[in-house]
Amino acid sequence: MSNSDCTSIQPEKVNEIQKTMLTNEELSSISILFKLLGDITRAKIVLALDQREVCVCDLSVALDMKKSAISHQLSLMKRSNIVKSRRDGKHIYYSLSDKHITDIIELVQVHIRHR
Repeated sequence: MSNSDCTSIQPEKVNEIQKTMLTNEELSSISILFKLLGDITRAKIVLALDQREVCVCDLSVALDMKKSAISHQLSLMKRSNIVKSRRDGKHIYYSLSDKHITDIIELVQVHIRHR
């Protein structure tokens, strides 16, 4: 049963949309990703990590933020697979988890500069 109060004008388009629609679980993952990237602090961190690996202390200095605040945000992003980390002695270095995150960030930059 449908929740719609309309009758379809172009059923072929309706069928196409329904066939290609993501599952609620996939849509939820997209929503979580954009919520995480939608925070200014996390957006700064992601931009700082674009194309480079950086330790928490350097991120703290570069972004003029407390190390604890950076670490908290990195922890959230690591749990959602936006960033990854590696330990080198007593330092932990962070980078974006994969090329897809870099692609998203770079595409958004192109979009906002295209005014």
